[in-house]
Amino acid sequence: MRLDYRPLAEVRGIRMRTHATTLYNSICRADDQSLVNAHVWGVNAYGAPVWHLRRSGKGGMFDTYAGSFDAVSETATPVREG
Repeated sequence: MRLDYRPLAEVRGIRMRTHATTLYNSICRADDQSLVNAHVWGVNAYGAPVWHLRRSGKGGMFDTYAGSFDAVSETATPVREG
């Protein structure tokens, strides 16, 4: 089953971008929370761990992943519907 996320690109408050960077996790972020799906060799994404991170102070695990997310996002291309 293939999901098409392009219609979400036109929803107010959602920002979608694509990139060509090799990553070792997938990050979905909303304000001061994020979901991090760790990529594990030999395990499909649906079977790999997902961490629910919340900002609890400066310099914590959330900020580490948020910094990575922001750096990749700066080099990415916006997704447009259609």
